[in-house]
Amino acid sequence: MRAAWVLLPALAALAAYYVYKPLPGAVSDPWKLMLLDATFRAVQQTCHLIHYLRLSHHLIVLNYLICTFDKLQSVSSEDIKITDAVFDGVEVRVFEPPAKGDESLKRSVVYIHGGGWALASARTSLYNNLCRIMAESLNAVVVSVEYRLVPEVCFPEQYYDALRATKHFLQPDVLAEYSVDPGRIAISGDSAGGNLAAAVCQQLSKDEDLTIQPKLQALIYPVLQAFDFNTPSYQQNMNMPVLPRYVMINYWIDYFNANYDLAHSLLINNHTALDVGQALSFRGRLNWTSLLPSSFKKDYKPVVQTTGTAEIIEKIPALLDVRAVPLLADNETLQLQPKTYVLTCENDVLRDDGVMYAKRLENAGVDVTLDHFHDCFHGCMIFTVWPTDFSAGVQTRNSYIKWLDENL
Repeated sequence: MRAAWVLLPALAALAAYYVYKPLPGAVSDPWKLMLLDATFRAVQQTCHLIHYLRLSHHLIVLNYLICTFDKLQSVSSEDIKITDAVFDGVEVRVFEPPAKGDESLKRSVVYIHGGGWALASARTSLYNNLCRIMAESLNAVVVSVEYRLVPEVCFPEQYYDALRATKHFLQPDVLAEYSVDPGRIAISGDSAGGNLAAAVCQQLSKDEDLTIQPKLQALIYPVLQAFDFNTPSYQQNMNMPVLPRYVMINYWIDYFNANYDLAHSLLINNHTALDVGQALSFRGRLNWTSLLPSSFKKDYKPVVQTTGTAEIIEKIPALLDVRAVPLLADNETLQLQPKTYVLTCENDVLRDDGVMYAKRLENAGVDVTLDHFHDCFHGCMIFTVWPTDFSAGVQTRNSYIKWLDENL
Protein backbone atom coordinates (compact mmCIF):
# COMPACT_ATOMS: atom_id res chain seq x y z
CA MET A 1 0.00 0.00 0.00
CA ARG A 2 2.80 2.37 0.89
CA ALA A 3 4.46 1.58 -2.45
CA ALA A 4 1.28 2.60 -4.27
CA TRP A 5 1.28 5.98 -2.55
CA VAL A 6 4.81 6.52 -3.83
CA LEU A 7 4.19 5.13 -7.31
CA LEU A 8 1.05 7.12 -8.09
CA PRO A 9 2.59 10.58 -7.49
CA ALA A 10 5.63 9.48 -9.47
CA LEU A 11 3.47 8.43 -12.42
CA ALA A 12 1.49 11.66 -12.16
CA ALA A 13 4.74 13.66 -12.20
CA LEU A 14 5.95 11.75 -15.27
CA ALA A 15 2.65 12.34 -17.05
CA ALA A 16 2.78 16.06 -16.24
CA TYR A 17 6.37 16.21 -17.49
CA TYR A 18 5.33 14.52 -20.76
CA VAL A 19 2.34 16.80 -21.26
CA TYR A 20 3.86 20.12 -20.23
CA LYS A 21 5.52 22.21 -22.93
CA PRO A 22 6.43 25.90 -22.64
CA LEU A 23 4.13 27.91 -24.89
CA PRO A 24 3.93 31.59 -25.88
CA GLY A 25 1.89 33.61 -23.41
CA ALA A 26 -0.72 34.64 -25.95
CA VAL A 27 -1.53 31.18 -27.35
CA SER A 28 -5.18 30.15 -27.16
CA ASP A 29 -6.23 27.46 -24.61
CA PRO A 30 -2.62 26.52 -23.67
CA TRP A 31 -3.34 23.50 -21.43
CA LYS A 32 -5.79 22.02 -23.89
CA LEU A 33 -3.19 22.49 -26.63
CA MET A 34 -0.56 20.73 -24.48
CA LEU A 35 -2.91 17.78 -23.98
CA LEU A 36 -3.66 17.63 -27.70
CA ASP A 37 0.04 17.75 -28.51
CA ALA A 38 0.87 15.06 -25.94
CA THR A 39 -1.79 12.83 -27.47
CA PHE A 40 -0.39 13.42 -30.97
CA ARG A 41 3.13 12.63 -29.82
CA ALA A 42 2.10 9.44 -28.04
CA VAL A 43 0.15 8.21 -31.06
CA GLN A 44 2.95 9.14 -33.47
CA GLN A 45 5.54 7.34 -31.37
CA THR A 46 3.36 4.23 -31.30
CA CYS A 47 2.92 4.39 -35.07
CA HIS A 48 6.66 4.77 -35.63
CA LEU A 49 7.28 1.71 -33.42
CA ILE A 50 4.85 -0.28 -35.58
CA HIS A 51 6.70 0.99 -38.67
CA TYR A 52 10.06 0.05 -37.14
CA LEU A 53 8.78 -3.47 -36.47
CA ARG A 54 7.72 -3.59 -40.16
CA LEU A 55 4.13 -4.35 -39.28
CA SER A 56 2.72 -1.46 -41.31
CA HIS A 57 3.64 2.00 -42.61
CA HIS A 58 3.41 4.52 -39.78
CA LEU A 59 1.26 6.91 -41.83
CA ILE A 60 -1.28 4.21 -42.63
CA VAL A 61 -1.61 3.36 -38.93
CA LEU A 62 -1.72 7.03 -37.91
CA ASN A 63 -4.40 7.84 -40.46
CA TYR A 64 -6.46 4.83 -39.37
CA LEU A 65 -6.34 5.97 -35.75
CA ILE A 66 -7.16 9.58 -36.64
CA CYS A 67 -10.12 8.59 -38.79
CA THR A 68 -11.41 6.13 -36.18
CA PHE A 69 -11.36 8.76 -33.43
CA ASP A 70 -12.64 11.45 -35.77
CA LYS A 71 -15.82 9.55 -36.59
CA LEU A 72 -16.87 9.91 -32.97
CA GLN A 73 -17.19 13.69 -33.32
CA SER A 74 -19.55 14.06 -36.28
CA VAL A 75 -22.26 16.70 -36.10
CA SER A 76 -25.21 15.94 -38.35
CA SER A 77 -27.39 18.33 -40.28
CA GLU A 78 -30.79 17.74 -41.83
CA ASP A 79 -30.58 20.90 -43.92
CA ILE A 80 -27.55 19.99 -46.04
CA LYS A 81 -27.65 17.26 -48.67
CA ILE A 82 -24.36 15.32 -48.56
CA THR A 83 -23.48 13.00 -51.44
CA ASP A 84 -20.34 11.21 -52.59
CA ALA A 85 -19.42 11.41 -56.26
CA VAL A 86 -16.51 10.82 -58.64
CA PHE A 87 -15.15 13.73 -60.69
CA ASP A 88 -12.86 12.54 -63.50
CA GLY A 89 -11.74 9.52 -61.48
CA VAL A 90 -11.34 11.45 -58.21
CA GLU A 91 -13.67 10.92 -55.26
CA VAL A 92 -15.37 14.01 -53.86
CA ARG A 93 -17.99 14.78 -51.25
CA VAL A 94 -20.58 17.39 -52.24
CA PHE A 95 -22.50 19.52 -49.73
CA GLU A 96 -25.66 21.14 -51.12
CA PRO A 97 -27.88 23.54 -49.17
CA PRO A 98 -31.62 23.44 -49.86
CA ALA A 99 -32.87 25.48 -52.81
CA LYS A 100 -34.43 28.84 -52.07
CA GLY A 101 -37.48 29.91 -54.01
CA ASP A 102 -36.05 33.19 -55.31
CA GLU A 103 -32.55 31.90 -56.08
CA SER A 104 -31.70 30.05 -59.27
CA LEU A 105 -27.89 29.70 -58.92
CA LYS A 106 -25.64 29.29 -55.89
CA ARG A 107 -22.05 30.21 -55.24
CA SER A 108 -19.56 27.41 -54.62
CA VAL A 109 -16.31 26.47 -52.89
CA VAL A 110 -13.96 23.67 -53.95
CA TYR A 111 -12.27 22.65 -50.68
CA ILE A 112 -9.05 20.62 -50.37
CA HIS A 113 -8.34 19.23 -46.91
CA GLY A 114 -5.01 19.33 -45.07
CA GLY A 115 -3.04 16.61 -43.31
CA GLY A 116 0.48 16.69 -44.74
CA TRP A 117 -0.70 15.05 -48.01
CA ALA A 118 -0.93 11.87 -45.91
CA LEU A 119 -3.65 12.19 -43.27
CA ALA A 120 -7.35 12.98 -42.79
CA SER A 121 -10.19 12.72 -45.28
CA ALA A 122 -13.07 14.66 -46.78
CA ARG A 123 -15.34 12.10 -45.11
CA THR A 124 -14.14 12.44 -41.52
CA SER A 125 -15.99 14.68 -39.13
CA LEU A 126 -13.35 17.41 -38.79
CA TYR A 127 -13.71 18.30 -42.48
CA ASN A 128 -17.28 17.08 -42.84
CA ASN A 129 -18.30 19.55 -40.11
CA LEU A 130 -16.28 22.40 -41.61
CA CYS A 131 -17.73 21.94 -45.10
CA ARG A 132 -21.26 21.52 -43.74
CA ILE A 133 -20.98 24.79 -41.83
CA MET A 134 -19.55 26.51 -44.91
CA ALA A 135 -22.44 25.26 -47.03
CA GLU A 136 -24.98 26.44 -44.44
CA SER A 137 -23.36 29.80 -43.69
CA LEU A 138 -22.68 30.72 -47.31
CA ASN A 139 -25.68 28.98 -48.86
CA ALA A 140 -23.09 27.51 -51.21
CA VAL A 141 -22.34 24.19 -52.86
CA VAL A 142 -19.13 22.88 -51.31
CA VAL A 143 -17.08 20.25 -53.12
CA SER A 144 -14.59 18.53 -50.80
CA VAL A 145 -11.86 16.70 -52.71
CA GLU A 146 -10.86 13.22 -51.51
CA TYR A 147 -7.40 13.07 -53.11
CA ARG A 148 -5.25 9.98 -52.64
CA LEU A 149 -2.76 10.02 -49.78
CA VAL A 150 0.85 9.18 -48.97
CA PRO A 151 2.06 6.40 -48.90
CA GLU A 152 -0.44 5.05 -51.46
CA VAL A 153 0.76 7.72 -53.88
CA CYS A 154 3.30 10.54 -53.69
CA PHE A 155 3.91 13.80 -55.54
CA PRO A 156 2.63 14.72 -58.08
CA GLU A 157 -0.43 12.46 -57.79
CA GLN A 158 -2.13 14.48 -55.02
CA TYR A 159 -1.73 17.59 -57.18
CA TYR A 160 -3.17 15.83 -60.23
CA ASP A 161 -6.12 14.50 -58.23
CA ALA A 162 -6.99 17.99 -56.99
CA LEU A 163 -6.51 19.49 -60.45
CA ARG A 164 -8.63 16.87 -62.24
CA ALA A 165 -11.49 17.12 -59.75
CA THR A 166 -11.50 20.92 -59.91
CA LYS A 167 -11.37 21.10 -63.70
CA HIS A 168 -14.21 18.60 -63.94
CA PHE A 169 -16.35 20.67 -61.60
CA LEU A 170 -15.62 23.84 -63.60
CA GLN A 171 -17.21 22.37 -66.74
CA PRO A 172 -20.42 24.27 -67.61
CA ASP A 173 -22.61 21.16 -67.67
CA VAL A 174 -21.40 20.04 -64.22
CA LEU A 175 -21.97 23.49 -62.73
CA ALA A 176 -25.45 23.49 -64.23
CA GLU A 177 -26.14 20.09 -62.68
CA TYR A 178 -25.40 21.52 -59.22
CA SER A 179 -27.04 24.91 -59.96
CA VAL A 180 -23.77 26.79 -59.43
CA ASP A 181 -23.10 30.31 -60.69
CA PRO A 182 -19.95 30.00 -62.88
CA GLY A 183 -18.85 33.49 -61.86
CA ARG A 184 -18.89 32.80 -58.10
CA ILE A 185 -16.55 29.88 -57.42
CA ALA A 186 -13.68 29.80 -54.90
CA ILE A 187 -10.78 27.36 -54.56
CA SER A 188 -9.73 26.83 -50.95
CA GLY A 189 -7.77 24.54 -48.65
CA ASP A 190 -5.89 24.36 -45.37
CA SER A 191 -2.24 23.43 -44.72
CA ALA A 192 -1.25 20.81 -47.34
CA GLY A 193 -4.67 21.42 -48.87
CA GLY A 194 -3.75 25.10 -49.12
CA ASN A 195 -0.62 24.01 -50.96
CA LEU A 196 -2.71 22.03 -53.45
CA ALA A 197 -5.26 24.83 -53.78
CA ALA A 198 -2.56 27.39 -54.61
CA ALA A 199 -0.87 25.03 -57.10
CA VAL A 200 -4.20 24.20 -58.77
CA CYS A 201 -5.09 27.89 -59.01
CA GLN A 202 -1.77 28.65 -60.67
CA GLN A 203 -2.30 25.91 -63.24
CA LEU A 204 -5.92 26.87 -63.94
CA SER A 205 -4.91 30.48 -64.55
CA LYS A 206 -2.62 29.34 -67.38
CA ASP A 207 -5.12 26.94 -68.97
CA GLU A 208 -6.33 28.71 -72.10
CA ASP A 209 -8.88 25.97 -72.84
CA LEU A 210 -10.71 26.53 -69.55
CA THR A 211 -13.68 28.84 -70.09
CA ILE A 212 -14.55 29.22 -66.39
CA GLN A 213 -12.00 30.42 -63.85
CA PRO A 214 -12.34 30.65 -60.05
CA LYS A 215 -13.29 34.07 -58.73
CA LEU A 216 -11.31 33.65 -55.48
CA GLN A 217 -8.74 31.56 -53.73
CA ALA A 218 -8.66 31.22 -49.94
CA LEU A 219 -5.61 29.63 -48.33
CA ILE A 220 -5.62 28.61 -44.66
CA TYR A 221 -2.13 28.46 -43.06
CA PRO A 222 -0.81 27.00 -46.34
CA VAL A 223 2.50 25.16 -46.76
CA LEU A 224 4.04 26.74 -49.82
CA GLN A 225 7.78 26.13 -49.91
CA ALA A 226 10.54 23.66 -49.08
CA PHE A 227 13.35 26.02 -50.04
CA ASP A 228 14.11 27.48 -46.60
CA PHE A 229 13.40 25.68 -43.32
CA ASN A 230 14.89 28.57 -41.33
CA THR A 231 12.51 31.41 -41.99
CA PRO A 232 11.75 33.39 -38.81
CA SER A 233 8.56 31.41 -38.18
CA TYR A 234 10.39 28.08 -38.63
CA GLN A 235 12.99 29.25 -36.11
CA GLN A 236 10.51 30.81 -33.70
CA ASN A 237 8.07 27.87 -33.71
CA MET A 238 10.40 24.94 -34.29
CA ASN A 239 8.99 23.07 -31.27
CA MET A 240 5.42 24.35 -31.39
CA PRO A 241 2.65 21.78 -30.81
CA VAL A 242 0.74 20.16 -33.68
CA LEU A 243 3.40 20.96 -36.31
CA PRO A 244 7.01 21.24 -35.07
CA ARG A 245 9.65 21.82 -37.73
CA TYR A 246 10.98 18.26 -37.89
CA VAL A 247 7.45 16.93 -38.49
CA MET A 248 6.92 19.34 -41.40
CA ILE A 249 10.24 18.29 -42.93
CA ASN A 250 9.22 14.64 -42.62
CA TYR A 251 5.91 15.39 -44.34
CA TRP A 252 7.88 16.86 -47.25
CA ILE A 253 10.14 13.80 -47.36
CA ASP A 254 7.12 11.49 -47.40
CA TYR A 255 5.38 13.60 -50.07
CA PHE A 256 8.43 13.31 -52.32
CA ASN A 257 9.01 9.63 -51.44
CA ALA A 258 12.53 10.53 -50.35
CA ASN A 259 14.92 9.20 -47.72
CA TYR A 260 14.65 10.29 -44.08
CA ASP A 261 18.45 10.40 -43.99
CA LEU A 262 18.14 13.73 -45.82
CA ALA A 263 16.16 15.37 -43.00
CA HIS A 264 19.13 17.03 -41.28
CA SER A 265 20.55 18.40 -44.55
CA LEU A 266 17.15 19.88 -45.38
CA LEU A 267 16.83 21.35 -41.90
CA ILE A 268 20.06 23.35 -42.26
CA ASN A 269 19.27 24.34 -45.89
CA ASN A 270 22.06 22.32 -47.48
CA HIS A 271 19.77 21.72 -50.46
CA THR A 272 19.68 25.43 -51.32
CA ALA A 273 23.23 26.44 -50.45
CA LEU A 274 24.95 29.13 -52.52
CA ASP A 275 26.87 26.52 -54.53
CA VAL A 276 23.70 24.64 -55.55
CA GLY A 277 23.22 26.11 -59.00
CA GLN A 278 19.68 24.83 -59.52
CA ALA A 279 18.48 26.94 -56.59
CA LEU A 280 20.07 30.24 -57.58
CA SER A 281 17.32 31.43 -59.92
CA PHE A 282 14.68 30.91 -57.21
CA ARG A 283 16.48 32.66 -54.37
CA GLY A 284 15.00 36.10 -55.04
CA ARG A 285 11.46 34.71 -55.01
CA LEU A 286 11.82 33.66 -51.39
CA ASN A 287 13.92 36.40 -49.85
CA TRP A 288 12.18 36.77 -46.53
CA THR A 289 14.41 39.68 -45.51
CA SER A 290 12.49 41.80 -48.04
CA LEU A 291 9.12 40.00 -48.08
CA LEU A 292 8.39 39.92 -44.35
CA PRO A 293 7.52 42.93 -42.16
CA SER A 294 9.94 43.74 -39.36
CA SER A 295 7.44 42.53 -36.75
CA PHE A 296 7.84 39.02 -38.16
CA LYS A 297 11.56 39.14 -38.90
CA LYS A 298 12.42 40.24 -35.36
CA ASP A 299 16.13 39.50 -34.77
CA TYR A 300 16.29 36.28 -36.76
CA LYS A 301 19.05 35.85 -39.32
CA PRO A 302 18.96 34.02 -42.65
CA VAL A 303 20.54 30.57 -42.71
CA VAL A 304 22.34 30.36 -46.04
CA GLN A 305 25.02 27.72 -46.42
CA THR A 306 28.01 28.57 -48.58
CA THR A 307 28.66 24.93 -49.44
CA GLY A 308 25.80 22.46 -49.43
CA THR A 309 24.67 19.22 -51.00
CA ALA A 310 23.69 19.62 -54.64
CA GLU A 311 22.86 15.91 -54.85
CA ILE A 312 19.70 16.52 -52.81
CA ILE A 313 18.12 18.55 -55.62
CA GLU A 314 19.24 15.91 -58.10
CA LYS A 315 17.58 13.20 -56.01
CA ILE A 316 14.48 15.29 -55.26
CA PRO A 317 13.94 17.75 -58.14
CA ALA A 318 10.40 18.36 -56.84
CA LEU A 319 11.92 20.56 -54.12
CA LEU A 320 12.05 23.26 -56.81
CA ASP A 321 8.90 22.24 -58.73
CA VAL A 322 6.26 24.98 -58.50
CA ARG A 323 3.50 22.35 -58.56
CA ALA A 324 4.81 21.31 -55.13
CA VAL A 325 6.14 24.68 -53.94
CA PRO A 326 3.80 27.40 -55.28
CA LEU A 327 5.73 30.21 -53.55
CA LEU A 328 8.49 29.75 -56.15
CA ALA A 329 6.19 30.61 -59.08
CA ASP A 330 7.31 33.41 -61.41
CA ASN A 331 5.72 36.86 -61.37
CA GLU A 332 3.93 36.25 -64.67
CA THR A 333 2.00 33.38 -63.09
CA LEU A 334 1.26 35.31 -59.90
CA GLN A 335 -0.23 38.18 -61.91
CA LEU A 336 -2.90 35.79 -63.20
CA GLN A 337 -4.12 34.73 -59.75
CA PRO A 338 -7.63 35.62 -58.55
CA LYS A 339 -8.49 37.73 -55.54
CA THR A 340 -6.86 35.99 -52.58
CA TYR A 341 -7.36 35.42 -48.87
CA VAL A 342 -4.47 34.07 -46.77
CA LEU A 343 -4.98 33.12 -43.12
CA THR A 344 -1.86 32.80 -40.96
CA CYS A 345 -1.19 32.02 -37.31
CA GLU A 346 1.61 33.48 -35.22
CA ASN A 347 2.41 30.18 -33.49
CA ASP A 348 2.99 28.21 -36.69
CA VAL A 349 6.14 27.23 -38.58
CA LEU A 350 4.20 27.96 -41.81
CA ARG A 351 3.31 31.54 -40.87
CA ASP A 352 5.95 33.06 -43.14
CA ASP A 353 5.02 30.85 -46.10
CA GLY A 354 1.60 32.49 -46.16
CA VAL A 355 2.84 36.00 -45.43
CA MET A 356 5.47 35.83 -48.19
CA TYR A 357 2.95 34.50 -50.70
CA ALA A 358 0.52 37.28 -49.83
CA LYS A 359 3.27 39.86 -50.32
CA ARG A 360 4.42 38.40 -53.64
CA LEU A 361 0.83 38.33 -54.91
CA GLU A 362 0.33 41.91 -53.76
CA ASN A 363 3.53 42.96 -55.53
CA ALA A 364 2.18 41.28 -58.68
CA GLY A 365 -0.98 43.39 -58.52
CA VAL A 366 -3.38 40.83 -57.00
CA ASP A 367 -6.01 41.96 -54.48
CA VAL A 368 -4.94 40.17 -51.27
CA THR A 369 -6.31 39.96 -47.73
CA LEU A 370 -3.82 38.72 -45.13
CA ASP A 371 -5.76 37.62 -42.03
CA HIS A 372 -3.22 37.09 -39.24
CA PHE A 373 -4.05 35.69 -35.77
CA HIS A 374 -1.59 36.37 -32.96
CA ASP A 375 -2.96 33.79 -30.49
CA CYS A 376 -3.61 30.88 -32.85
CA PHE A 377 -1.70 27.77 -33.92
CA HIS A 378 -1.41 25.52 -36.94
CA GLY A 379 -4.47 23.43 -37.71
CA CYS A 380 -6.72 25.27 -35.26
CA MET A 381 -9.59 25.94 -37.68
CA ILE A 382 -10.75 22.31 -37.77
CA PHE A 383 -10.69 21.94 -33.98
CA THR A 384 -14.17 23.15 -33.09
CA VAL A 385 -15.94 20.04 -31.76
CA TRP A 386 -15.51 18.52 -28.28
CA PRO A 387 -13.09 17.22 -27.04
CA THR A 388 -10.83 19.09 -29.47
CA ASP A 389 -12.75 22.34 -29.37
CA PHE A 390 -10.62 25.49 -29.27
CA SER A 391 -11.69 29.11 -29.21
CA ALA A 392 -9.00 29.65 -31.86
CA GLY A 393 -10.84 27.24 -34.13
CA VAL A 394 -14.13 29.10 -33.95
CA GLN A 395 -12.36 32.47 -34.25
CA THR A 396 -10.44 31.58 -37.42
CA ARG A 397 -13.34 29.70 -39.01
CA ASN A 398 -15.72 32.63 -38.51
CA SER A 399 -13.24 35.10 -39.98
CA TYR A 400 -12.61 32.85 -43.00
CA ILE A 401 -16.30 32.32 -43.70
CA LYS A 402 -17.01 36.03 -43.23
CA TRP A 403 -14.45 36.90 -45.91
CA LEU A 404 -15.90 34.35 -48.30
CA ASP A 405 -19.42 35.66 -47.66
CA GLU A 406 -18.39 39.25 -48.40
CA ASN A 407 -16.32 38.47 -51.50
CA LEU A 408 -17.74 35.42 -53.22
